[in-house]
Order: sequence, then structure tokens, then C-alpha cells
Amino acid sequence: MEFVLEIILNLIGFGVGLAIGILSRIGFKNTGSPTLFRLTIAFLSISIGFGVVGAGYLTESLVIKSGEIESGVQTLGIGIQTVGYFFIAFSHSIKSFFPKSRYFRSIIVPLFVIPGNSIEHIIRSISFILLIYGTIETIMSYMESKKSGTIFVASGLGLLALGEFLGWYSVLFPESILYFVSVSTKIVGLGALFVPISRVPLMGMKYGGSL
Repeated sequence: MEFVLEIILNLIGFGVGLAIGILSRIGFKNTGSPTLFRLTIAFLSISIGFGVVGAGYLTESLVIKSGEIESGVQTLGIGIQTVGYFFIAFSHSIKSFFPKSRYFRSIIVPLFVIPGNSIEHIIRSISFILLIYGTIETIMSYMESKKSGTIFVASGLGLLALGEFLGWYSVLFPESILYFVSVSTKIVGLGALFVPISRVPLMGMKYGGSL
């Protein structure tokens, strides 16, 4: 039953991410915006990442039947999603993402030095940082523009960040329900992003500050 739920959640994530990626692609064709091109890559990557994890659970459930998904498949799927998160953050000029502030580093570094770190831990940490960055930048954009659509973007990125944070803890506590909550939260986050991005093909709006 758990595998069925995991398959369903990841397939929903695949579908929602794919839908947003297609809308971003249509918006790019209509406007020629480089930002929308990056968002197309971002959401298609997120969609593929969900698809890889979902396919891993499906293969395990129907073929291998060892009781758990292959860790390499899980890490691959999460890594592909992280590529998408990078392009989302890059849409906010990521060159300013790594300040020299000691205070900033004191917050970020502990995410990478927990005993027993695996590649999955590190990838999830990077995803969380990228999404938090995007959330903060979008909130700052809202404070300047006061556009309602920006609230959906900030909420969506914030929920994706929360989902990655919970997913990071689900690796430490594999028997808990954190994984299901993590994937569900990320799907809700994608749904929030769907609202403003669905307007792009018709209105030619830009992501971030003017969305």
C-alpha cells in the first residue's frame, strides 16, 4: 500500500511539473523571454525527476520486489529535480546568491556536515538552499511590486523548500510518514506555481518580480 501511494504521489508530481513546463514553453514561444526558457527547463527537469522516482517505485513494486526502492534511482530523481531548482533560482540572478557574509555561511554550512551524509543528503540540502533563495527573492519582489501573482510564486517556492526539508529528514527517519508529507507538500507547491504561470502564455508576464 505504501508503494502504491508513493507511485501515485510521484506521478502526480510528474504531471503537474510537466503541465507547468509546457505552459512555460508556450509562454517562451509567444514572448521569446529567456526567463521563460529557463523556467521551461526548470519545470521539465522537476517533472522528469518525479517521473524517475515514480518509475523506480513502480519497477520495485512490479518487478524487483525487494521491499525498497534502489537508492541510486531515488538519488538520480532528486538530482534531476535539483537541476530544475537551480534554473528557478538562476531566474533570480543566482550570481548574487553566495555572499561573503559569515552569518549566511553559519546557517548554510551545517546542512552539509551532519554525520553520515550521503549524496542524497547533500543534493536535498542544495535543493533547499536554492528554493529558500528563490522564495526570499520573490518576497522581496512582492514588497516592491505588490502584485498578487507574486504571492503564489513565493508560496509555491516556499512549499517546495519545505518539502525538500521534510524529504531530507525522511532519509534520517525512513520509517516515518515524512516522505509522503514531503512529496505532497512539493505537489501543493507546484500547484501554487501553476496559478500565475498559467497566465504567461496569454499575458506575456515575466517570472519573479513582475509575475
